[in-house]
Amino acid sequence: MTLFVEGLRSGLAGPFTFTVPQGQCLAITGASGSGKTVLLRMIADLDPHEGKVVFAGTDRASLPAPAWRRLAGLVPARSGWWADTVGEHFPSAREAEWQALAAELLVPKALFARSIEDASTGERQRLALIRALLAAPRLLLLDEPTASLDPVSTRAVETVVSQRIAAGTTVIWVTHDAAQAGRVGHMALQMRSGGVLAP
Repeated sequence: MTLFVEGLRSGLAGPFTFTVPQGQCLAITGASGSGKTVLLRMIADLDPHEGKVVFAGTDRASLPAPAWRRLAGLVPARSGWWADTVGEHFPSAREAEWQALAAELLVPKALFARSIEDASTGERQRLALIRALLAAPRLLLLDEPTASLDPVSTRAVETVVSQRIAAGTTVIWVTHDAAQAGRVGHMALQMRSGGVLAP
């Protein structure tokens, strides 16, 4: 489940070439607008780009988009919500699973019966992570998943994701927090101006 990225570029950032071994986390830091989100979106095959992405021995170009997105889950900084209540965004047949994740991530059970508009930015970030984890992706792309969270909730997210990493999930975690990068990352790179990754 190793991730190989080679020559990945767009008109906004790159080229990027790096490897993330299975069950490890690459933490990426850098200033706002430097290209971190663009990189994640290119790996997720959501933005136009050139270059090669290979995961678990499979060239992404050989897979249809739905199959790739079953392998690679992106948690954007701002996720989309389409139904009225929080609970409608989660499969009723798997309620025990998402309720267990909600408890681990300190999301109140009562929130699922309320309007999505009632959820704070931090709650929405954790709800988006729950939604992604339910799909059990082997590659997890996290775009500042704790940016709006207090320290206790931040540690809860770090713990849950670290458990997935220990179970073999490969992770790229974008963060503005150098201390967090040191906690969660097995390796760390910094996005420089112009969309260039450097140690």
